[in-house]
Amino acid sequence: MKLDSHRPDFAVQARRQNLEGLQQLRASTWVNLLLLPNLFSFDEALLLCPVSADEWLGWIPDHGETILNIGQFSY
Repeated sequence: MKLDSHRPDFAVQARRQNLEGLQQLRASTWVNLLLLPNLFSFDEALLLCPVSADEWLGWIPDHGETILNIGQFSY
């Protein structure tokens, strides 16, 4: 069996798209939450700083600080 190194790996491509979107994000940016942490919290979060390649530390009014995965918000 021969390894085809020219075939794109779709999982890697999806990860690259997430990283490209992450590079557009900046601290002090307000984002829309897709899932609310509780019924009384706001539907937006302020991004404070990146924690990892796909996570940000964010602050949600009436909730506090939380770790947000980039799939939990839109910008």
